[in-house]
Amino acid sequence: MVVTQDGLIGTIGGGNLEYQAIHQARAVLSHPPGTWRIQDYPLGPLLGQCCGGRVRLMVERLDPVRSQWLGKVNGHEVHLETRLFDGHVERAEGEAGAITARGAAPKVGDSFAETVGESRLPLLMFGAGHVGQAIAKLLPGLPLDLDWRDSREGHEPAAMEQAAREANGLVLILTHDHALDYRLTAAALRGSARFIGLIGSATKRARFLSRLSKDGFDAASLARLTCPIGIAGITGKAPEVIAVSVVAQLLMQSRGPQITQIAQI
Repeated sequence: MVVTQDGLIGTIGGGNLEYQAIHQARAVLSHPPGTWRIQDYPLGPLLGQCCGGRVRLMVERLDPVRSQWLGKVNGHEVHLETRLFDGHVERAEGEAGAITARGAAPKVGDSFAETVGESRLPLLMFGAGHVGQAIAKLLPGLPLDLDWRDSREGHEPAAMEQAAREANGLVLILTHDHALDYRLTAAALRGSARFIGLIGSATKRARFLSRLSKDGFDAASLARLTCPIGIAGITGKAPEVIAVSVVAQLLMQSRGPQITQIAQI
């Protein structure tokens, strides 16, 4: 989390822990660039929280001269090797390590692997109707990188099929044209997309699966298709309700939290 005197970017989870961390960070702003400190927080009576466990934080007064790595973070994961010196911190791109929150706190002379930022999962969405628009409105601030295409907006169907075939992230198919939906679904199934979602009813699913099977797709391929889309149990038909359900489903495809490894220089 980046903290300034009058604002902040990101979060470490909220609650009193984050409140205290922000207070500490702003106190460090009055110190020279490069100043750093390590603080362990038991998540119990000290913070008035009952979560259990503990959290270890490094609070650092960023030095602009040594903070060029920040420019690579927006929309990306950056793996850094962080080295602690007396009065400054040095970072270089490296590899993420395994977790080691236990043991003595890092000190001058130690280094550790650090994953900063969050990569955005590519989302290729076909269809700019009511549901597509509602989904797009929910995406700012989420770890999804939208590529949005619609034949009514000048995108050629053949180019859309090629994009579906080449996609390796998430694919959502919700155009106004069922014939185009089928072509895009078949193209995506021929590729390596991580998630293929098709809007439609159970009847549309059955018809598509029957046709895809006749066109040579085996059971393993057909199992990659999600139709209908959205979280089970959310039954509203309003575009905004469908969008919330679908975006939640897409976020379930994301990876878990990153971890760090402390080592000696």
